[in-house]
Amino acid sequence: MPLHLDEFARARIVPVVRTATRKTAEFAVECLAEAGFPIIEMTLTVPDAEAVIERFAGRPGVTIGAGTVLSDEQAKRMAGAGAAFLVSPALRPRVADVARDLALPFFLGAATPSEVLEAHEMGASGVKLFPAAQLGGPAFLKAIRSVYPDIALMPTGGISADNAKSYLDAGAVCVGMGGKLVDEKALAAGDAEAVRAAARQALDAVA
Repeated sequence: MPLHLDEFARARIVPVVRTATRKTAEFAVECLAEAGFPIIEMTLTVPDAEAVIERFAGRPGVTIGAGTVLSDEQAKRMAGAGAAFLVSPALRPRVADVARDLALPFFLGAATPSEVLEAHEMGASGVKLFPAAQLGGPAFLKAIRSVYPDIALMPTGGISADNAKSYLDAGAVCVGMGGKLVDEKALAAGDAEAVRAAARQALDAVA
């Protein structure tokens, strides 16, 4: 069954896995799933990201999607690998076409009011405000929400346990959290407890 937007809202935080190796990406997914994150985004900048998605697709307790999807070819491949949703950092009409044809939830990236509306008009389940911190943080999101109250927004970029709740309070359906949550050094060192501790801190912050 396709994911519903309500499931993203209940998750509140979607970890964005962007690591230098497939091994650290797989370790990250294991740790994050154990910590209690139900939805995880695997970016296509990760080496062999398709294989990582294939490994975890359909695993009970965690739903994995593909991020940094830039082309229709990538969208089709990731859907074939079992990605439950697609995320692009930009307005990509062909990605939107594939996602709609396959009835997959998808988020398109936007950085201006015009782009937010355009993403929505392409049928996006929600709009990825990126890079959120550089755009103006929760205040920017709140301003966008004031004119587009019915468009679901997922801010990503510069979000941490310290400010995640501010974005949610400003009206985000959920937040994407990458480097502040998925610590490359801890993952490379195999320090599962450090990764889980960061995960618990983030989840507690938005509970």
